[in-house]
Amino acid sequence: MIHLSVNVNKIATLRNARGGRRPSVPEFAAAALRAGAHGITVHPRPDERHITRQDVFDLIPVIEATSAELPQSAPYRLEYNLEGYPDRRFLDLVKEARPHQATLVPDPPDVLTSDAGWKASAHRELLREVIGELRESGIRVSLFMETELAEIDAAAECGADRIELYTGPFAEAFEAGRGQQAFAPYVAAARHATSAGLGLNAGHDLDLHNLEIFRQLPGLEEVSIGHALTCDALERGWQATVEAYLEALAPQRGESLA
Repeated sequence: MIHLSVNVNKIATLRNARGGRRPSVPEFAAAALRAGAHGITVHPRPDERHITRQDVFDLIPVIEATSAELPQSAPYRLEYNLEGYPDRRFLDLVKEARPHQATLVPDPPDVLTSDAGWKASAHRELLREVIGELRESGIRVSLFMETELAEIDAAAECGADRIELYTGPFAEAFEAGRGQQAFAPYVAAARHATSAGLGLNAGHDLDLHNLEIFRQLPGLEEVSIGHALTCDALERGWQATVEAYLEALAPQRGESLA
């Protein structure tokens, strides 16, 4: 089962554009979970242009309450994933909020969106230190990475639990009709990561169309999707869209891993 973590940054962006509390980030997160999503992702940036510090803490009881509604036989648990650059502000926030997973990204505070993975070999000292600090607090750590095999090795050496493959280049190639060709490096990276003992996540510009290919990635455990899902929800509705993404992630009859 590939888990779907719904990124609710865009709900917060819309709320902040007008001020006030609508649309409600906690309410949309709860609706996504009740529609079958396996978790919630947020990326609280220092300028709070979408997710605020208060949002981070408001989402905790939502996830806890919805988790309590799951039957004991459910094959998964709901998870909370915080993304961000590992400066002191973010690390302290993560340790206070105690999400299930922290996804560390290398982008500076003013960048529009995460658009590159870590060069872990060039940041070994930093990453070893912050990964160790978060793991001591019982938080799983994932590094936002590209497909270079040597860098994936460096991520494992730094102590990461998982990597999240940056799928922007794949999505761009898919739009240009080169999806299968662009998928090949991700397959190699996925197999290399799992052989190095790393769990495997993915995210950035994945949507209902390109997931037809990307869901076949060997060992894929979780995708984080926000922008495309929110755009689709403007036409389909929130619950129906979450359900559509869950269906898009489900293996089709007779389908084998790449």
